[in-house]
Amino acid sequence: MAVTINTLRDYKRNGEKFPMLTAYDSTFAQAISAAGIDVLLIGDSLGMVLQGHDSTLPVTVEDIAYHTACVARGNQHSLIMSDLPFMSYGTPEDALRNAAKLMQAGAHMVKIEGTDWLAETIRLLTERGVPVCAHLGLTPQFVNKFGGYKVQGRDERQAGLMVQHSRMLEQAGADVIILECVPSALAARITEAVTIPVVGIGAGPDTDGQVLVMHDMLGLGGRKPRFVKNFLEDAGSIQGAFEAFASAVRERRFPAPEHCFSA
Repeated sequence: MAVTINTLRDYKRNGEKFPMLTAYDSTFAQAISAAGIDVLLIGDSLGMVLQGHDSTLPVTVEDIAYHTACVARGNQHSLIMSDLPFMSYGTPEDALRNAAKLMQAGAHMVKIEGTDWLAETIRLLTERGVPVCAHLGLTPQFVNKFGGYKVQGRDERQAGLMVQHSRMLEQAGADVIILECVPSALAARITEAVTIPVVGIGAGPDTDGQVLVMHDMLGLGGRKPRFVKNFLEDAGSIQGAFEAFASAVRERRFPAPEHCFSA
């Protein structure tokens, strides 16, 4: 059975956790989907793990569309989510035009980073048949504004705004929220405050789903963020690592306390 938005909604309604991983090509998409991963994310993280950049900012819509098409060819049953990269949704018109390219390439949903200013864009996209995931917290496209990759929402004012913005974006039509690098207590608060599924990365154990960058969870690359676990170490194979991640999320064994942030 193909995973759809309704599948994710049912998971939340039934209190079931679901796994999500990045994918960038047909071969890995097939393996990840076969392992039971519910959502494949063509993330602008490809700028760092595939292209060798030091941020996601150089990634283009054409890059994401190309890799989305590759993933779609290998996908078995998972929902495909694709990033709209830096400045590709600066205006609602840009968002509509570029989202169309990603949906035509094979995406089932697009992801955009930001807060309350996204509400009108989300409304326009969803009215025109484009499901949207809103990404809050540490949003990598804003790394220069944040002054680095830092945990967000540690003070009460910022935390309150994040809860408020989550509700606003749900009301605008967002179908999923991703929270990156926020304190576990805040992520639990937001997950409770909205009716749509919430996916965490460095956001504690109480979100509805968990996502990691594939290269990180295979132990590839340089510095390992606190919220990452190397699932290849004990799995014996890449396929086994994907299956271990899926099981650990569904069975609530990941993330553990050492992967989480406090206020």
